[in-house]
Amino acid sequence: MAEFYPWQYTVWQQVRGTVVLKTHALLLKGRKGIGKLDFARSLAKSLLCKQITAERVACGMCASCKWFEQGAHPNFYLMTPEALIESSGGAGSESSATDKQDADNTKSGKKPSQHITIEQVRALNDFVYFSGHQDGLKVILIHPAEAMNGAAANALLKKLEEPPSNVLFILVTHRSQDLLPTIRSRCQQITLPIPDAATARNWLVQQGVEHADTCLALAGASPLQAVAFNHDDYFSQHADFIRKISLPASFDPISLANRLHKLDLPEIVSWLQKWCYDLMSFYTTGKIRYHVQQETAIRKLVATADPKLLASFWRNLITNQQLSRHPLNAKLFLEEMLLSYIRVMVPERYAD
Repeated sequence: MAEFYPWQYTVWQQVRGTVVLKTHALLLKGRKGIGKLDFARSLAKSLLCKQITAERVACGMCASCKWFEQGAHPNFYLMTPEALIESSGGAGSESSATDKQDADNTKSGKKPSQHITIEQVRALNDFVYFSGHQDGLKVILIHPAEAMNGAAANALLKKLEEPPSNVLFILVTHRSQDLLPTIRSRCQQITLPIPDAATARNWLVQQGVEHADTCLALAGASPLQAVAFNHDDYFSQHADFIRKISLPASFDPISLANRLHKLDLPEIVSWLQKWCYDLMSFYTTGKIRYHVQQETAIRKLVATADPKLLASFWRNLITNQQLSRHPLNAKLFLEEMLLSYIRVMVPERYAD
């Protein structure tokens, strides 16, 4: 059974067939939620497998595959921010070092880092420069690559400039433009495809996702993100948020911020970004990308909104998205953002 998604078949044949044999570093890029990390892990697993199938997919039965599935393969190393370790599906060869760091953070009350640090890159040295298990290929998976801070990126660049033999770096990124140009230039870049609507919908239906079309629209055509909308809590929280901001003249931003401040702030900012995108899109083109079920509400808001103020607020949300990862006070952050939205959509509500 293939370990990649249906929309990745062609690129799998390309990458696994010839591309991976001609490079020491792959950069897998594309929209968030299309399966880049799963593709990268399947690629690494197949490269380490001792009995690959006719489609060059890992057999899942050999000792190498079992080690990989247990997160204990001696020739595989996953480098990711501490904050993502638990959701990464296995920490590979760095697990013990990361577990120790997590324990230290717990004792000190320090939050796990959202960045890949220079210490993590330096920790690669033993793995990279010493012989691997049975002198086989060693694979280093870095995800998301844009999470490297400046020092970490420069430290990795030195390894890419003088690549050790029998080592493959796989970098996975949602925002390749945030990487150093010199890192991009030293990688074979592969853009992973976005599935067409029919393929994505069929896959979502097979996963048991209800309202597949609605979820896919809300996720911006990213099927893996659409799956998240299928969870009752997530769907209801998002629906309640949209219901309230679609009535800016009456909703209470303080109360809403109080209800949402313990959730994932970048996700909430993303909700508002998508909503404002649809407002701007409907104003300029008459089309709605994300909230296709809210056309009536969007039409009413656009009819009275100042497009210049809305466009300015929408651009400011980019800054809010960056700040949302390290807010001094989550509740106050949300209150200010929601109040700003109301001032744009209903300026008379707060007029002197």
